[in-house]
Amino acid sequence: MLKDKKILLFVTGGIAVYKAASLTSKLVQAGAEVKVVMSESAMKFVTPLTFQSLSRNDVFHDTFDEKIPGKIAHIDLADWADAAVIAPATANVIGKVANGIADDMISTILLAVTAPIFIAPAMNVHMYEHKAVQRNMNRLREDGYTFIEPNEGYLACGYVGKGRLEEPEAIVEVLSAHFDADKLPLSGKKVLITAGPTRERIDPVRYVSNYSTGKMGYSLAEAALKMGAEVTLVSGPVTVTAPPNARLISVESASEMYEAVMAEMGSANIIIGTAAVADYKPAEAATQKIKKQDDDMSLAMTRTKDILAEAGKRKSGQILVGFAAETNNVEEYAKKKLVKKNADMIVANDVMKEGAGFGTDTNIVTLYKKDGTSVELPLMSKLQTAEAILHEVARMEAIGANV
Repeated sequence: MLKDKKILLFVTGGIAVYKAASLTSKLVQAGAEVKVVMSESAMKFVTPLTFQSLSRNDVFHDTFDEKIPGKIAHIDLADWADAAVIAPATANVIGKVANGIADDMISTILLAVTAPIFIAPAMNVHMYEHKAVQRNMNRLREDGYTFIEPNEGYLACGYVGKGRLEEPEAIVEVLSAHFDADKLPLSGKKVLITAGPTRERIDPVRYVSNYSTGKMGYSLAEAALKMGAEVTLVSGPVTVTAPPNARLISVESASEMYEAVMAEMGSANIIIGTAAVADYKPAEAATQKIKKQDDDMSLAMTRTKDILAEAGKRKSGQILVGFAAETNNVEEYAKKKLVKKNADMIVANDVMKEGAGFGTDTNIVTLYKKDGTSVELPLMSKLQTAEAILHEVARMEAIGANV
C-alpha cells in the first residue's frame, strides 16, 4: 500500500534514532519514496549520510540551506508529502508542535504540512508520563495528529516501562493501513469494551473493589483502533491513559457501568467485557463515615446486575466476548460461563500463574468459543494478547459466528 507514496520522515534526537534508520529502509523496500529531516541532536547519534544512503535522497536539517534554487525547502517538503512521520519523537519536539513553535527545520516544516502526521514517541518512562508531556500529546490528538504508541520494556536509560519506540515493522503497518483503511480487519466496525474495576461505596471514604488495573481492556482498545475499529471504552477507575482516538466513558460503580453498556450496545458490532465488575455491593451505603466500634462489624451485601448476562440476552447479531479470571478449574468455569452468559467467546486465564494476574504487563489466556473449539495463547504482552483475541473476533465476525 506504500508503493509510490511520499513519506516525510522527521528524526529527532534520542538513542532510538537507530530504529529510524531501519524504518527508512523498510519504507523504501515497501515502495515508498522517503525524504528525511533530522534535528541537530539526531545527527549526534547517526550521521545524515546513513539516511541519505538508505533513502537515496538528500537529507535536510538546516532551514537556511536551500538545496534547490527557486524553491523554499521547508515549504516544498511540506507540500510534497503524502504523509509525515516523527520517529523517534522526543518530548521536546512534541512540546514544540503542540505549542506552534518553529525554531528549527523540523518544527518549521511541521507547521506547514497539510498531510496526515503520525507521531511515534520515544523517551524515558517518567518523561512520557509527565503531566506536561501528556498535556501536549492530548492537545495534538485533539488537533488531529495520530500517535503510534510506544512499547513497554527495558529502556536505554535502564528503566523498565513505557517509552520504547514502536518497532519499524509496526510503524510501516500503521502507514500501510492509513493508505488502505478499508482492508483493516475491523474497518467500519464499532467495538464496545469495558475495562478496569468497579467501586461499590460503603460510606463516603470506603468502598469494595478488586485488583484490576484496566491494562487488558485498554490494550484491547488500542489494538482495536489499530485494526480500524471505532472504539467506545467504558472504564472504571484506573491510572492508565486511554488510547488515542478511543471514546472514553468513565464510570465508578457496577450500576453505572451497566447503564453505560446498555445504552451503547445497540450501536456496537462487537462487545468485549474485560472489566472486573463487583459481584456484590453493600446493601446500603452510609451517608456519613462509619466510625470504628469496639465490636466486630457485619456488612450486608446484595448482588449487582450481571452486565455480561444482560448483554447476552439483549444482543442482536453482535459478537459478545467475556473474560473469566479464575484461580482453579479454569476450563470448567469458562465453558459454563460461555453458556450461561450467551457469549460467543470467553477469554479465560488462571490469575495464579506467573505473568497472568492482575496488574501484570503480560497475560496467558485460552479462548473458548461457542462452536466448541478453543485457542490456547502463550505468555505474551497484553497488547499482543489483545491483538490475537481481536484477530479471532474478526474471523468470527466475518463468518457471522454469532447468534
